[in-house]
Amino acid sequence: MDFILSRIQSQLAWVGTDDSIDWKLYVQASSWGVTLWECFLLLRQYPLYSKAAPPPALAAHLPAETFEKSQRYGKEKARVALFSKLYSQTLDSLLLHVGFYAWCWDTTAIPNLKGGEITHSILFSFLLYFVSSLPSLPISVYSTFVLEERHGFNKTTPALFVTDLLKGWAVAVVLGSPFLAAFLYIFQWAGPERFVPWVMTFMISFQCLMIVLYPTVIQPLFNKLTPLQNGQLRERVEALAGRMKFPLKHLYEIDGSKRSSHSNAYFFGLPWSKHIVIFDTLLQQSSAAQVEAVLAHELGHWFYMHPTKMMLVSQVHIFAILAVFPAFLPSRPFLRSFDFADQAPPTIVAFLLFQMILTPLEAVLGMGMNALSRQFEWEADRFACEVEEKFPDKSAAGEKEDPMSTRLGQALITLHVKNLSTVWVDWLYSAYHHSHPTLTERLKALEAYEPREKKQQ
Repeated sequence: MDFILSRIQSQLAWVGTDDSIDWKLYVQASSWGVTLWECFLLLRQYPLYSKAAPPPALAAHLPAETFEKSQRYGKEKARVALFSKLYSQTLDSLLLHVGFYAWCWDTTAIPNLKGGEITHSILFSFLLYFVSSLPSLPISVYSTFVLEERHGFNKTTPALFVTDLLKGWAVAVVLGSPFLAAFLYIFQWAGPERFVPWVMTFMISFQCLMIVLYPTVIQPLFNKLTPLQNGQLRERVEALAGRMKFPLKHLYEIDGSKRSSHSNAYFFGLPWSKHIVIFDTLLQQSSAAQVEAVLAHELGHWFYMHPTKMMLVSQVHIFAILAVFPAFLPSRPFLRSFDFADQAPPTIVAFLLFQMILTPLEAVLGMGMNALSRQFEWEADRFACEVEEKFPDKSAAGEKEDPMSTRLGQALITLHVKNLSTVWVDWLYSAYHHSHPTLTERLKALEAYEPREKKQQ
């Protein structure tokens, strides 16, 4: 690893001495390039919200009135998204142009501050986070209390909105402070030449810690988790988990309807202790057999180790970023481009500005990650269709029930209908933004996955 890191640094040695590059101009141009690209994709998608009928594959499942509501909802969300992108990018450009980041660093430079650069960096990060988040509040308020309210999804009260905002800031401070302190301490202790493996070890450990803290400490601050009541669904899920040897420890219902009528289900936990969470809105909208099919899809992700694979890919991504970063850290010309005084570059500031430079690359990598995620979704769908063959329920022998593929298809249609999800999707917009295949694509695939016996009927 040392050889790889030293080779990377030698190839990038010019960053610390080349004074001819206007890094601020590069960041402005590249960030606007990404924003305009995303606006172009939105404009490709927007005409599809004017179509008068759903795709042929969905015509039998989507009532005309629901389709019209979905189109109106999608069109309004697209308009808000377009305004939000241009508004946010304009503000970011203005802040960068006037030297906002240097101002934040200078403002938090308290004389004789205990803790030195680490404490200074924490104060800088939170001032930057707080001030830069304020301009986005009007859009968040509009989205919640106008857009979502107009289309029947919002359940959030103004008091709950403010409470969630304050709690979010508090969690960011409580968790962010020790995280930043540890990150910066490791960097100072190990030095720019040896910090990469130590920081990666720390970040993996922090992720494992969050897996434990999130359900036990953080999520209860925002939602109430209650054990799923005894009944047909609980019996189905526990039986399926048992046949698969899925290490199910808790099966929860979450009060998602407290904020929105959108629905979902997911699992989390350490390898030996998993928790399944089902939104109460999903329980209200779907039958027990359909919810079981949705959870069979989620268990497919576990069976094929998709979360672990995504984590490994993300670790490679993090390694690449950390391996390149030291070339920018000692670069005074780099920081001068962003209005900082000619001084030894603070680690947190250099890292923040370095991430801005990566904006176009991150956009491309994000598209690749979405492609990988969609591939995992296909695999999980197929697993759900084949789970009864892979892990047969001998106690249900002789019982007649729709195949899992049919039940999963019904559940997906119900989710899209209740959530007024978009059914006409531009292929390029979807490739860039979507981590899941479209509903039409998934239904066609589910038909191909149907058990042979049903196809012969």
